[in-house]
Amino acid sequence: MKTKVLIVDDSALIRSVMSEIVNAQPDLEVVATAPDPLVARELIKKHNPDVLTLDVEMPKMDGLDFLEKLMRLRPMPVLMVSSLTERGSEITMRALELGAIDFVTKPKISIQTGMREYADMIADKIRAAARARIAPRSRTAPAPSAPLSALRSPLISSEKLIIIGASTGGTEAIREFLMQMPSDCPGILIAQHMPEGFTSSFAKRLDSLCKISVTESQGNERVLPGHAYIAPGHSHLMLVRSGANYMTRIEQSPPVNRHRPSVDVLFRSAAQAAGKNAVGVILTGMGKDGAAGMLEMREAGSHNFAQDEASCVVFGMPREAIALGAAHEIGPLQALPRMVLEHLSAQGGRALRV
Repeated sequence: MKTKVLIVDDSALIRSVMSEIVNAQPDLEVVATAPDPLVARELIKKHNPDVLTLDVEMPKMDGLDFLEKLMRLRPMPVLMVSSLTERGSEITMRALELGAIDFVTKPKISIQTGMREYADMIADKIRAAARARIAPRSRTAPAPSAPLSALRSPLISSEKLIIIGASTGGTEAIREFLMQMPSDCPGILIAQHMPEGFTSSFAKRLDSLCKISVTESQGNERVLPGHAYIAPGHSHLMLVRSGANYMTRIEQSPPVNRHRPSVDVLFRSAAQAAGKNAVGVILTGMGKDGAAGMLEMREAGSHNFAQDEASCVVFGMPREAIALGAAHEIGPLQALPRMVLEHLSAQGGRALRV
């Protein structure tokens, strides 16, 4: 059985190129295309697609309004198609909050040429969306997660670090995790698979919601307690040691596991620079990026956590880390922040013993 895809975009060229990309895959099939959400609504009833691709800026009905209604009335996997603009990135972040699984970007260069270069990524993301867990949305927004209690020892915050990796579904998982962090939590470094231009909007959104400070890493920053540093979409983020301080480093070396930023790159740097003073956390995402790096962290003395299958949008990355024996503990997303902080508090600021 092929995965049935409905493409919704006001651009006839995008609909044509996306259809060509999808139909070239042996396991995917475009069952229909729509120029706007009103037409799409009828085609969803007719074809019952497995995955919907949706332009973030649509005529006749705002794409976000359509997405919100869709996820409440007929929840299904939605892959957003976004423009590489500040407005496009802000709308996309909101779409992910509303329940979209992931997004792809329209290239700035020739649409036809650029989209074909993205063919493998688009196909992979449609496959991941088709396997994703879709949670029905209610009319009322869930109560925001409250920060957990402050840590018992100030030494924990200054000596320890939390290192996070995620991909598909990760923007919301990271938001949930960071919103529970108290203001005195250890410094946090994050690699989330996301294109250039979107990580800045992501960081700003999190900073407005969380008790801790959240920024897109610029490189050469001292890693401070109560601060989270997100890898920029154009570079790998690494942890390095400078004297008594931990510092960030960013570099545009080649992609690893087809990703830049790569979770493996961040985790390996944490293994080398922090060892037993690091705590690794791997969240929802497709593929295996981060699994090998987390194993290196464990071998260097870190204590690692993986999100469980039931709470993941896509269980790929945590599954791979668990299969390698890289994770010490597995838990649901809602409980992971408490589990991490309880582990750190139990250490009392001492070197971790594994």
